[in-house]
Amino acid sequence: MDCIFCKIIAKVIPATVVYEDEQILAFKDVHPLTPVHILIIPKKHIKSINDLEETDEQLAGHMVVIAKKIAANLQASEKGYKLLFRVGEWGGQEINHIHLHLLGGCKLYEDIHCVN
Repeated sequence: MDCIFCKIIAKVIPATVVYEDEQILAFKDVHPLTPVHILIIPKKHIKSINDLEETDEQLAGHMVVIAKKIAANLQASEKGYKLLFRVGEWGGQEINHIHLHLLGGCKLYEDIHCVN
């Protein structure tokens, strides 16, 4: 098991868990970019959005619904928040396990730019 997120799911690596069910684990990012920075991951190892199968459609939707609930629980939803999937190297994905970033707790601006 080389995947850091799989190790977190297996409780080999500790994390500050904010939500867990049979399909999803959500925890605080150890290097937060915003006051609220939660990573929402499926317990099923899927490398990236590009590796989703049609049978994973419910799981992907469940991740978004759980993100909404977590944002409300952490009081990040009233003024707004950002949900972000990074896909592949050029999309900025650093860990090869699908993860949804929930970012909030401050006013967020567009931060997308190309690097040569």
